[in-house]
Amino acid sequence: MAIRKIVYDGDELLRKKSKPVKDFDDDLDQLLDDMKETMHANDGMGLAAVQVGVLRRVVIVEANGMFVELINPEIVSQEGEDIDTEGCLSVPNFNSKVRRPYKVTVKAFDRYGYPFEITGEKYFARCVCHEVDHLDGILYVDKCENKEKYLKGKRK
Repeated sequence: MAIRKIVYDGDELLRKKSKPVKDFDDDLDQLLDDMKETMHANDGMGLAAVQVGVLRRVVIVEANGMFVELINPEIVSQEGEDIDTEGCLSVPNFNSKVRRPYKVTVKAFDRYGYPFEITGEKYFARCVCHEVDHLDGILYVDKCENKEKYLKGKRK
């Protein structure tokens, strides 16, 4: 395992759409293991592969006492509404409130290529939505309440 370098806002890679994983192999295992170590080393709750420079639809989330690896995740249902503060390892030194679903169900594959579905609430749902957004080139600052404050800070 290795700690990988985080890609920061401003790098055009973060705005690209990630490609589906086709090969469930040793390279994927290594990526997932490295992502977990990188997330823990940076005190994160989730991480998308694009945040470590890999343009693949791979996400890890650790919230509400659960650690989950999601390969090619797809949110299939969402319920309710929750507004809470978010941050992002790719957007250091900025936090803001973001409106997200309170509950989501996501279908995905595990590292071995087996399909599964999982439902989570509150922080787990928030993390899944945040990380899946990364896979589509969307950052939480695009949806946050203080977007103008963030953009103003970037221009300095």
